[in-house]
Amino acid sequence: MRHGLQMRTLLAVAFSVAVANGQQPADFLLVPKSFPARVATSAAGRELVLDNGILRATLCLEPDAALVSLRIGDRELLRAVRPFGQVTLAGTQVSVGGLIGQPNHAFLLPEWLLAMQANPRAFHYKSMSEGPIEARFPWQKTRHTAPDVAWPPHGVHVQLQFDAPAGIAAGMSVTVHLEMYDGLPLWCQWLEVHNQSDAPVELAAFTSVQLAVVEAESRVEPMRMGVRLPNLHVETDFAFHAMTGSDGSAHCVRWLPDPLFETQVNYERQTRCLLEVGPDLGPAQTIAEKSTFATFRTWLLAPDREDRERQSLAVRRMYRTIAPWSTENPVMMHVRSAEPLAVRAAIDQCAQVGFEMAILTFGSGFDIEDDSPQNLERWKALADYAHQQGIQLGGYSLLSSRAIEPAGDNCINEQTGKPGGQIFGTAPALASNWGQRYFQKLYRFFTYTGFDLLEHDGSYPGDPDAAARPPLQKGLADSQWVQHQIIANFYRWCRGRGIYLNVPDWYFLNGSNKTGMGYRETNWSLPREQQVLHTRQNLFDGTYDKLSSMGWMFVPLLEYQGGGAAATIEPLAEHLPHYERMMSSNLAYGAQACYRGPRLYDTDATKAMVQQQVAYFVQHRAILESEVIHTASRRADGSDLDWVLHTNPNIEERALLTVFNPTGKPRTRTLFVDLYYANLGALMLVEVEAPDGKRSQLKVSERGTVMVPVTVAEGGSSGWIFRLAK
Repeated sequence: MRHGLQMRTLLAVAFSVAVANGQQPADFLLVPKSFPARVATSAAGRELVLDNGILRATLCLEPDAALVSLRIGDRELLRAVRPFGQVTLAGTQVSVGGLIGQPNHAFLLPEWLLAMQANPRAFHYKSMSEGPIEARFPWQKTRHTAPDVAWPPHGVHVQLQFDAPAGIAAGMSVTVHLEMYDGLPLWCQWLEVHNQSDAPVELAAFTSVQLAVVEAESRVEPMRMGVRLPNLHVETDFAFHAMTGSDGSAHCVRWLPDPLFETQVNYERQTRCLLEVGPDLGPAQTIAEKSTFATFRTWLLAPDREDRERQSLAVRRMYRTIAPWSTENPVMMHVRSAEPLAVRAAIDQCAQVGFEMAILTFGSGFDIEDDSPQNLERWKALADYAHQQGIQLGGYSLLSSRAIEPAGDNCINEQTGKPGGQIFGTAPALASNWGQRYFQKLYRFFTYTGFDLLEHDGSYPGDPDAAARPPLQKGLADSQWVQHQIIANFYRWCRGRGIYLNVPDWYFLNGSNKTGMGYRETNWSLPREQQVLHTRQNLFDGTYDKLSSMGWMFVPLLEYQGGGAAATIEPLAEHLPHYERMMSSNLAYGAQACYRGPRLYDTDATKAMVQQQVAYFVQHRAILESEVIHTASRRADGSDLDWVLHTNPNIEERALLTVFNPTGKPRTRTLFVDLYYANLGALMLVEVEAPDGKRSQLKVSERGTVMVPVTVAEGGSSGWIFRLAK
């Protein structure tokens, strides 16, 4: 904590000096528009540079193309040259570009490049082209998003063309795609393999990224305690079975020992400093004649400092950039009954209090797999009714964590030859007859009814399937790739139609909107006062890895998994203070909870409270959905005040501080509020709006903070808004 404050103090001083000199502050987290990505080539055409003022990538083009430097500021990330990747075609592994002959793989001296050679068994560089970044798939905007997001992202896209080496992979070529984004130390890479021959070719495996990265540690002894990896955030759109991005991609992102790094300190030469990205199974795809296969994409984010908050902020900026639909954040209700009268009543209540979405929750009786004309007509009529009230309507479907009949349509275990042994016990095979019928029903349901949301529980978690399922799947080797493509294509289709996706898995880079913030379901059976504390702890922790809008929370209005009367909010009017605390806790973090029950209010007083909470959120939505600054917030523990600070340097309301009092007495204290990430630097004048609406002016200290006296009633919460003084 002290180190973080010292770092922010240095940043604040640097900011004030820059302002005094009439310069833009050199911090991409404050002024991302000051860092546009550019492409440049040397006069002799031997070198290509992608640079956005934060991250600089240098490629040599002769005697072959290779990435020879990746720098953030003055820090070099690479220590040696590697090919862009490898592809295994017709049983032969072939590298893509790269150079050989580096004498020492601990560092790369510029003069060594002049003596290094092209690998005769690699695809060789032919030409390059450049242009803007293109959209990976369509995004139809049908609801509120963050004001500063764009699709496609701004930046540059370079394509390097490679021809096959003599006598190997005849008729094949490879395109290496590289993207660099404006305002972020972010790099994206993927391969396309082109079959220009007159016969199909088997692609058994690929590595789409290979980097010899500077080691994070130099440990002589065997690594018994735990390995410190290089400071790179690596994520792919081939992610599943996770609630965080790096975990979702962990199955195909490998940090390995580098056998060419002979001068490393580790006695056994086991330092993990070679990054390889590729599927651990397959893809075992047949590339038809005159056709192309594209790998998944890999994003590499290079944090500029060893600072958890800055690293977290950079990751969150990354999601705003490459998955901007994750900023869609509708206020939502989970409706407990699918009976038409109950659904209409819930829709009416949503409209009256300002909620934006109603979801037919699990256990409600909603069955999206019933594709009878009567069921489709029923839900179309209710969707039409919801839209007339200004409410979006959605429903729940369970996919992977169940067994279906016939048994042969479930994933088959390689060891037993039977269903079972999958991640969730059993799982339907998406390439099976059942799986194909299931997705056909989903496509038809949303096309016909006009539903706005799918809550897709148990989405494909990565289970292999040992069965051959022609024409889609050959067997085990291609099963993971095929099944992931089926579900990813469906999610991309949903994104193109504006269908919101609640998915308890990491499919954001394929179009999903929201996943669980991170909580233990059985905690909702605890006494109400404990639930509130767990809520704010979960929100504090969950917003390190995701935007506030990316994680749903939970407010069970009825009893959920036990706990009896002490855990239950219904009747709502009898527990109004608790209901208000749950709403204010979630909305103050900019997060939406699934309010699960038959109604949102039961009396005029309850209705007024819900209306007030939603209206406050909507009024201050832009700042509440902006970044949580954890180093300027205090995690709830019930012993004292806790608080959360949001900042956004690009809007009028630069910061919003919400303070909670979980104790039984009023509390008063003075808080030192760090406004660096609001772009309110040292000695600047700030306007502070108190909870009663009164405004005053304060000067930011040289440490980048202002002193704010706060008083909060017992069990209550209050908010302070910060603006640049005019």
